Amino acid sequence: MPDTPSPAGPAETPRDAYPALARALSDAGLETGIRGLHGVLPPSPRDAPSTSLTRTARMPIPRLALLPALALLAAAPLQADPDPADWEAVLEEARGQTVYWYAWAGEERINDYIQWTGRQVAERFAIDLVHVKLSDTAEAVSRVLAEKQAGNHERGNVDLIWINGENFATMKANDLLFGPWSEELPHYPLTDPVNTPAVRYDWTIPVEGLESPWSSSQVVFYYDTALVDDHPRSMPELLDWARDNPGEFTYARVPNFLGNAFITQALLELAEDTERLYTPLVETEFAEVTAPLWDFLDELHPLLWRSGRAFPANSSELRRLMGDSEISIGLSFSTTEASGAIANFELPDTVRSYVHDHGMIGNMGFLAIPYNALHKAGAMVVADFLLGPEAQAHKQDPVVWGSNTVLSLDALDEADRARFDEIDLGIATLAPDQLGEVLGQPHPSWVDALAEAWQDRYVGR
Repeated sequence: MPDTPSPAGPAETPRDAYPALARALSDAGLETGIRGLHGVLPPSPRDAPSTSLTRTARMPIPRLALLPALALLAAAPLQADPDPADWEAVLEEARGQTVYWYAWAGEERINDYIQWTGRQVAERFAIDLVHVKLSDTAEAVSRVLAEKQAGNHERGNVDLIWINGENFATMKANDLLFGPWSEELPHYPLTDPVNTPAVRYDWTIPVEGLESPWSSSQVVFYYDTALVDDHPRSMPELLDWARDNPGEFTYARVPNFLGNAFITQALLELAEDTERLYTPLVETEFAEVTAPLWDFLDELHPLLWRSGRAFPANSSELRRLMGDSEISIGLSFSTTEASGAIANFELPDTVRSYVHDHGMIGNMGFLAIPYNALHKAGAMVVADFLLGPEAQAHKQDPVVWGSNTVLSLDALDEADRARFDEIDLGIATLAPDQLGEVLGQPHPSWVDALAEAWQDRYVGR
């Protein structure tokens, strides 16, 4: 997830905001599916000692010409990689390790959950978990790439990454990932992988044991029933509603993941041929396939909050606009976000969730381990803990976070199933049978191209 809260304002993201990694990959002769990458590298968590469980990434990316100097980091060979099939040996090796988890930090509830995870793995496995806070997952990809270019193949700074989509596709294509490992985790069978393709494919890209699922999300809209009598049920109906209620709706600024989700959802509803969206982009087809989206957005934007001249930066800002009654319809990538916000007094108790009639986008969040991670054993133990029923149920509680479980409830024993049955999903959360069809994420190349085209078309207007 790529954004942190900032004051709402004009869509000022420059059109060339993301060239650094793409340029670096090109210079190195490597492949990328990413068209939107911040040109910054997180500081090395080992640059200075700290007892804090978190650290924020802010250091600029060094020029690639200087990177060979970093090869000194790889001066001494290390022991062989841990074997995930020998779990007792993994647990033993993990004890005492410090795991640097590079994860998006744009939502305080998620940050608090990661803090909780750190306390649990410290107590149970003697692992020190450090949350390296990111504004964009691409920052972690940039660091691993820089280390590879510097010849640092064994002492990487990144041990674990919260990842999916285009970032996973890029790391996999360029051999930046450790594995396969995830299918050997003790809790992995609880995902029922044979009958759950979502844990085996990440935005159409085969996972092949290179990342472990840990969160499940689906886009939903939410609205204030005190202000809206009859909510829209499709993108054309949303446009009609906006004509009658100008200024009452908006969405997050692209390339924030929620903004990307909205325009992708719109394209899936409006395009004549959606099958092409699930295969790699053919550049000559882009204009034809996406034309209905731009027609829709061109008409919608003048009807948005602030007439479409400014967009909230992320889900937190969008939620604040709803809480302040500046808008009456919003959207989220969490089916329980509205309920959690009501419980935390961020939204009025008249807010409810809804979905469109023909399905909503959903996807999995994964955890990956870079090929050169220094603490692979500890990273695997953290990933397995997060995949366990206790951590998954705690995460699904709307008061904690509200992220849906990746586990198959039918695969759980009675005691673990009870953990989920006891969760109060909240008054604004739709029942599972009300969420409708889950639409898969298109191929990363389409999502990247959409974000780039959106910025070319609307930034600065």
